[in-house]
Amino acid sequence: QVQVVESGGGLVQAGGSLRLSCAASGRTLSSYTMGWFRQGPGKEREFVAAITWTGGSTSYRDSVRGRFTISRDNTKNTVYLQMNSLRPEDTAVYYCAARDYIPRARLRDASWYDYWGQGTQVTVPS
Repeated sequence: QVQVVESGGGLVQAGGSLRLSCAASGRTLSSYTMGWFRQGPGKEREFVAAITWTGGSTSYRDSVRGRFTISRDNTKNTVYLQMNSLRPEDTAVYYCAARDYIPRARLRDASWYDYWGQGTQVTVPS
């Protein structure tokens, strides 16, 4: 069993930055694919970014590519989401998710992830 806990959310002005962290316990994350999803007010949960267990492959939704960066530190069992140039439309609860292996073609599919955190709120006022 894997537990993941997100942190780092908050209120930030448009154009600002935040770094989200996802800390895992229960098992080492070193062989897990990790993803970030978000759910904005009145919206469905959507894929944000994912990283394979080696860190050699990443994937981003188009609207965050170039602004967000996903990374991982397997020695700390932690995954990060650096968010720059934040926009009001980035306002959402951000969730971290994990699974031991996900084909690259399925990285954006939430149903493939087994373990989920409780989420951390990111608010960017308009």
